[in-house]
Amino acid sequence: MISNDIEEAIKELRSNNIIGLPTETVYGLAGNAYSEVAIEKIFALKQRPLYNPLIVHIKSAEYLPAVAVDIPQKAQLLADTFWPGPMTLVLRKKSRIPNIVTAGKDTVAVRVPSHKIALDLLRQIDFPLAAPSANPFGSISPTSALHVFNYFEDRLKVILDGGECQRGIESTIIGFDNDEPVIYRLGSLSLDLIENLLGPIKIKIHSAENAPEAPGMLSRHYAPSTETYLSDNIDELIEQHSNKRIGLLLFKNYKDGIVREQQQILSHRGDTQEAAKNLYAAMHHLDSLNLDVIIAERLPDIGFGRTLNDKLKRASKKA
Repeated sequence: MISNDIEEAIKELRSNNIIGLPTETVYGLAGNAYSEVAIEKIFALKQRPLYNPLIVHIKSAEYLPAVAVDIPQKAQLLADTFWPGPMTLVLRKKSRIPNIVTAGKDTVAVRVPSHKIALDLLRQIDFPLAAPSANPFGSISPTSALHVFNYFEDRLKVILDGGECQRGIESTIIGFDNDEPVIYRLGSLSLDLIENLLGPIKIKIHSAENAPEAPGMLSRHYAPSTETYLSDNIDELIEQHSNKRIGLLLFKNYKDGIVREQQQILSHRGDTQEAAKNLYAAMHHLDSLNLDVIIAERLPDIGFGRTLNDKLKRASKKA
């Protein structure tokens, strides 16, 4: 049920139930991070494998020592600079965080969201929230309360309505190797901003399929139910699938020969940050049209374009 009732949401959370929670990145399925009962409900509702860890959301950077230990100096600098905001840090966990949250690892992924409703809620409870994206495992992440409702309907008593997500793609995830930062997932916080603060950073965004070091590292993810391809040569793929109902996911220009209703433009002005905000909503729309195939255009591989290409690659089949 889509709602604006924070008190009802808090009541559900205190009863070890889960809610739909808006953040600036995507909507999450939120539950008490200290409650194994609540966490089991998240995994069950998402049909998420237990080897894939969750992100824990906290109310402020000052709260970080409540969930993490041995915090590197550069991690603290990142937290002080970019929180609240779309950045997740992977740090050594405090023992109070259940192993089910972290897939048995001794590290926990943690962030402070910048969405007003999420922060208002977190400040009124005395526990952090584990909150992966509010979609069935592997499906397109939701960027509106309606997306969440369409996935789960009455299986969630409360879906807080925070409008459309401002960022539209997941947080950037940063781990540490011998106290040096490593990017585990490209996301809503740009690599340029991070490197302006810390200098060049190692990027490791792929992992073993059954033992990811952080959320969002699996090779198949963010996928529409419609067969999807990513290509540098849209015209060639259109020709290959000419006998099918085709949807196009394009950066800034429409293509002739395909009806406009089956084309989604991410940014008419060619802005990769605007494209990031619109990506999942565009994918949801195309996925609702009963198409045979979606063909996505590879973006310029710079700035947020690199991030979006990574998302689209994980959503796509090889042509």
